[in-house]
Amino acid sequence: MRVEVLSVERLVFDDGTPVRAASALVEHDGGWLVAQDDATHGALVRDGEVRPVRLLPPVEGHDRFSEAEGTKHLKPDLEAACRTAAGALLLGSGSTPARTRAVLVEPAGAVHVADLAPVHAAVRAELGLAPGELNLEGACVVDDRLRWFQRGLPATGVPAAWVDLDLDALVAAVLGGGAVPAGLLGTGVLDLGADLAVTDAVVLPDGGVLVSAAAEDSADTYADGPVGSAALAVLDGTDVRALVPLPPVEGAVVKVEGVALESWSSSGEGGRLVATVDADDVDVPSLLLRLEVSGVPRQRA
Repeated sequence: MRVEVLSVERLVFDDGTPVRAASALVEHDGGWLVAQDDATHGALVRDGEVRPVRLLPPVEGHDRFSEAEGTKHLKPDLEAACRTAAGALLLGSGSTPARTRAVLVEPAGAVHVADLAPVHAAVRAELGLAPGELNLEGACVVDDRLRWFQRGLPATGVPAAWVDLDLDALVAAVLGGGAVPAGLLGTGVLDLGADLAVTDAVVLPDGGVLVSAAAEDSADTYADGPVGSAALAVLDGTDVRALVPLPPVEGAVVKVEGVALESWSSSGEGGRLVATVDADDVDVPSLLLRLEVSGVPRQRA
């Protein structure tokens, strides 16, 4: 498997302010809806424009959050996004009690918010994680299930993993028409090697799941750290079908936090991805990458 960087775009809102901490992206309204994990607004990238989209109400009067301002503990941390029949679904990481909300943006623009703390608690219990170890950073739709990825901290012995939930029940809960589902439909533990942890996921046409991964030097799920390596991997359940390092971008290793499928070949051997890069710096615009992936091996029998 091979990957090539086709283009690099710096994401800046139309008023000149940077798109901060791009943590996930999903197709929406003819463009790409990008989550900022330290803000209540997302960014809609469409037709050469980047405009803000409110996803959540202010938190204690704040719309942006940072360690320098003493508000990082309040950030909603929307770290995963995927497309559903009802609209774009964005999910909090659950790494702190403030980060358990889900947002669903309907195609017509209506926004729904729900607290998924019971789901986060069920996932943490199922994976046997201690308080502070949960960090759900990627999601995709596999058949009728939401597959939600625990990033993991391999360097400290916490592996990457995934859990499956009933997608329809989850969406109904976010729309306000159903109970929050507490039961999980399946789990899997991943070994990507080289201290790599999952940062996002997208399902491929053949049913495999492509994940982005990074090896970040951080002792916990709260602090940021330097990224030593990054990769893309294709999974069949918990098996790694293929793994390839991400090439440097402008000479630097980058932390891809969001990944989505733009197009894929009919042969299944490759296609184009859209990806977002979080610079972990509130003054540096996030990047939007277009990647060409080729040589993807066929699904194992």
